[in-house]
Order: sequence, then structure tokens, then C-alpha cells
Amino acid sequence: EEIAMRDDDPEDTLGDVFLSAMFGDHPVGRPVIGSIESISEMTRAQLHSFHVRRYTPDRMVLAVAGNVDHDEVVALAREHFGRRLVQGRDAVPPRKGSGRVPGRPSLRVVERDGEQTHVSLGVRTPGRHWEHRWALSVLNTALGGGLSSRLFQEIRETRGLAYSVYSTVDTFSDSGALSIYAGCLPERFEEVVRVTTDVLETVARDGISENECRIAKGSLRGGLVLGLEDSASRMHRIGRAELNYGEHRSIEQTLAQIDAVTLDEVNAVARQLLTRDYGAAVLGPDTAKVALPQRLQDIAS
Repeated sequence: EEIAMRDDDPEDTLGDVFLSAMFGDHPVGRPVIGSIESISEMTRAQLHSFHVRRYTPDRMVLAVAGNVDHDEVVALAREHFGRRLVQGRDAVPPRKGSGRVPGRPSLRVVERDGEQTHVSLGVRTPGRHWEHRWALSVLNTALGGGLSSRLFQEIRETRGLAYSVYSTVDTFSDSGALSIYAGCLPERFEEVVRVTTDVLETVARDGISENECRIAKGSLRGGLVLGLEDSASRMHRIGRAELNYGEHRSIEQTLAQIDAVTLDEVNAVARQLLTRDYGAAVLGPDTAKVALPQRLQDIAS
């Protein structure tokens, strides 16, 4: 049912297809949800074995936020999970990955009836432990992270080519991806691809402006602080930090890292990443590869 629900949502489907285009047979390129075939063939014994091996206290992080008593939470955790602790076994450290993903990004196309053509294209990035990850976040925000972003202004506000257009950064232990998404009418698809690639080439060559950098940093800061108003956001933040980095980073530390990003650093990251090999995924009607815009055919070749 979850796979069927994903398949009914073009953006969700495209997200899985895009990661497959970017990372191929690497585990990151495989859909987390699996496939109908893999799920149908799964046995109870396999599920039980995976659960016993992976869901152990030394691999778990318990994150709690809100009006709670710390000692009470610790007591409950000890009561429910303590008996499964193995004496002398340290917690599993966060995975850093090898930093190497074989192969090159590619083009994947899914033919599907619908009112829109959907496209994602992007480049691989270093993983979540990269020293310039905050500069990458600023670049992502300036490219497609809000109403004032370069892509939003060029594609939606100036030309009215697409209603939904944005950029995203996904970072994993081994690698990551900076991607651009747009959904548009099929007859506008070629122009959307042209404008998008023109923007990326311009930013790779000339960088972003001081004003764009300032606005992007302010947007990141604002989003981070606003997230503190919600207990669930706080819980997810501290849990992810412990899982991914093995430590809790205060809001002050994170804000300081954002403030420390310079325009030169952002533009150096743009030159480094936006000149790499691109990958892309397309979903929509009449999307035979021979009919795709030339810039997407270049990716395929």
C-alpha cells in the first residue's frame, strides 16, 4: 500500500528515480521502501534476524524533548532497554563512509500520463561530514530555497514557467546530492530545462552575489530558530545530531557556523560542485529520450 501511495505521487516517485540516476547500484540509489518483488519474497525469519541484529541498545538513540523529567526518562529507558545491554560493548559510532561512490550519474526516464512533466537534475556532493557543508547549505538556499532564490525568481516569477521549483541537498555518510526540481506543462519542459541549466552554469562561473548570500544565511538562521518553537523539531534535531555526528550541537554553535560562511567559500563550493557530471530523472507524458531537451540528452550520453 505504501508503494502504491508513492506511485500515485509524481514527486515521491521522481525522488526515488533521481537517487537511482545519481547513485546507480550503490545502496543510496536503492529505494528505501523496497519493491513489490522484494517485499513479497521477504520471510518472517529474515525480518526477525534483521530486527535482532540491528535493533539493539548499542545502535539506538533515545531523543526526548518537552515538559519531561530527565531522571524519569532515564529510568524508563533503563527499565525497557537496559536488560538488552551487553556489558563492555560500546555504542556503535556514527558511520562516516568511504566517501567514494562508483560510476557516474545518469539519466532515468519514466513515461507516465499526467498533466505535468516533472524533472530533477543535480550533482553529487561530499557527505554530511564535509567541512564546507554549511557553505553548501547557503548555496542551496540561494539557488532554490525560497521565494527570493535565483531559480524561483527566474522560472516562476519572471517567466511563469512552473509553479513548483526548488532545490534540495541530501547528505549521507558516503556522499550526497544537490538537486533541482520543477514541475511544468509538457510544452514548457524544454524551456524550464534550458533556464535551469543556464542558472546553474552562471552560478558556477560567476557565483552568487553578496546580497544573495546575506539573504540565504538569514533564511537558514530564521528557519533554525523558528524550529525551536516546536518540541518535535527539537527532538528530531538532537536525535539526528547524535545519530549522524555522535554529539549534540547547540543552537549557538550551529548559528555560529552559518555566520562563519563567507561569500568566497560559497562561490568556491559552487565552482567545485556545479561543474561536475550531472544526473537527471524525468517523469511525465511523451518523455522518450530522443525527444528530450538536448541538455538532458547530453547527460544520457
